[in-house]
Amino acid sequence: MSEPAPVVVALFGATASGKSDVALELAGLIDGEIVSCDAMQLYRGLPILTNQPTPDELARVRHHLVASFALDADGDVAQYAAAAHAAIDATLRRSRTPIVVGGTGLYLRAALADLALPPQPPTGLRERLAADYDRDGAAAAHARLVAADPAAAARVHPHDRRRVVRALELAELGASLAPADDRLFAADTRRPTRIFGLAVPRAELHARIAARVDAMLARGALDEVRAAVATTEPSATAARTLGLDTLRAVLDGESDLETARRRLVERTRQYARRQEIWMRRIPDLVPVDGTRPPAASAAAIAAALAYDHAP
Repeated sequence: MSEPAPVVVALFGATASGKSDVALELAGLIDGEIVSCDAMQLYRGLPILTNQPTPDELARVRHHLVASFALDADGDVAQYAAAAHAAIDATLRRSRTPIVVGGTGLYLRAALADLALPPQPPTGLRERLAADYDRDGAAAAHARLVAADPAAAARVHPHDRRRVVRALELAELGASLAPADDRLFAADTRRPTRIFGLAVPRAELHARIAARVDAMLARGALDEVRAAVATTEPSATAARTLGLDTLRAVLDGESDLETARRRLVERTRQYARRQEIWMRRIPDLVPVDGTRPPAASAAAIAAALAYDHAP
């Protein structure tokens, strides 16, 4: 009987759902290597704030694309997709199983499929559009977006400066922030793939998020941010790291630590809700009970994969 085709395994879920712990257990069961699809774990300098794997975890299982960009590098999805495809293909050539893990939906999509990405904008275009936004105001910029791309304008609040500017940029490039085919995977995956999603009830997830924020602060997240920004100004992409602006406000004397903690918990909950929406859009996703210990969740995934290959 012929050997089964190599399969890429993907593990998605909201922040604090336990993806990293489950992936570590799963790698030991299926001879796997972990490929991160967390947009902010790509950056060096903020390992606590971005919940990067510890040195012990990196020694236990081979990881790809963690801390691979400098904090001031303005990485994008196209760069990530190329690196993720190379890591996945190299892992398969070693007869090992790539386990794509993270909670950034677009990066999961980029890792698993060949996306039709918009062309790179010419130098200075984004800066010009941002300057126009600042000069003319939010209402005028959004009105231009309504004229250029009504579908994108319907999705973007006028005061969301970053997304208005990005939508106008895409419109000038002949693309859209709201493509006509907005399914998670408009194209087939590059390799045979099984996608699993960790499901955790909302109340438990909220409790885990609060505990994670407290653990980050106890481990020194504030000092980490102080050290990082003392030597490097984060790029526009890295600056979107959840909690970075909140803790910088503490360092700048604009907020106290307890207020920052509450704000970070709430913003993380909001982000988790967006991740749950992404998860509902993933076709053929197999839900996994994330309330169990990580080893039990990993065993359930491994059993599902073994069943796929049963004669």
